[in-house]
Amino acid sequence: MLEGADPERDRIRALPKPELHVHLDGSLRPATLLELARESGIPMPAGDEAGLRERLVASNAGSLEEYLRAFEVTLSVMQDAAALERIAFELGEDHALEHVHYAEVRFCPLLNTRGGLTPDQVLDAVLRGLGRADAKHGTRSAVIVCALRHLPPSTSIALAELAVHYRDHGVCGFDLAGAEAGNPVRDHAEAFAIAHAHGLPVTIHAGEAFGPESIRQALELGHAARIGHGTHLGDDPDLLEHVRDAGVTLEVCLTSNVQTGAAASYEAHPLRRHFDAGVSVTLGTDNRLVSGVSLTDEYLHARNALGFSWDELVGIARNGFRRAFAPSELRAALVGNLDERAARLA
Repeated sequence: MLEGADPERDRIRALPKPELHVHLDGSLRPATLLELARESGIPMPAGDEAGLRERLVASNAGSLEEYLRAFEVTLSVMQDAAALERIAFELGEDHALEHVHYAEVRFCPLLNTRGGLTPDQVLDAVLRGLGRADAKHGTRSAVIVCALRHLPPSTSIALAELAVHYRDHGVCGFDLAGAEAGNPVRDHAEAFAIAHAHGLPVTIHAGEAFGPESIRQALELGHAARIGHGTHLGDDPDLLEHVRDAGVTLEVCLTSNVQTGAAASYEAHPLRRHFDAGVSVTLGTDNRLVSGVSLTDEYLHARNALGFSWDELVGIARNGFRRAFAPSELRAALVGNLDERAARLA
């Protein structure tokens, strides 16, 4: 995470923020990962927190596929209900510590069934953990169920049905994640039709490691209201105009985009261009552990590398609350609280 004295850091940290793009299985505390591994006799690539962080933070992954390798380590300890509840609770606490007032935590429950849990049991454990954190800190959290591009379409259909079943019990949306190349949205269109038919909001990872066509399919075949990353949107000016006019929101994760090579650097990231073109954007961490960032860090990167002003950062936070997959009254309350707090911080 960003180091060094910065008079703006505390102000940004104190700003109420939404986190709409964070993966549970990429956001464990290193100490917890080590402790759970020792309890279960699972080998880790390093035996101390500093070494483990060094091995898992994808500083120079260079590709999305390489970036995702760290999940083989984190998922190894996420196969029982107690561990899942603890990890979810701690993520909720980490959010609260930097004034993330609303979070949508995403993951694929099928990846946590190796120890015999059912997908329902996995979801129940995660929702218990997030619920305990919300009750303790006065925050609000929900879950986005992820399908995976490389798995069969029948699996995506089952996950969509699971998400719909939990729609009124803590699940707020449905997603498709994983390597884009060779795994198009069209293969999973039936799953998104199920979510759409039941009024479950959709966000899809697209335009991160593949071109604008991936974004177009997410919109036309996936019924996406938000796009995860969308880094290559500007490669197609007509599509950018459509996204802007339709109010589709990009969930931008600056650090992970640099790490995977989707953007050459923070300074070269298209967030500034998309924002200036009127596209709806919000900032997320993607993975707090694997990317080695907090949400405060990502706001600082936007300020330091891309010249975003305080008022613009407040606007990005406000937009995130407005575009959350949450009831309208909650979104309105979150925006009101943000505006009141931002005025005092200014």
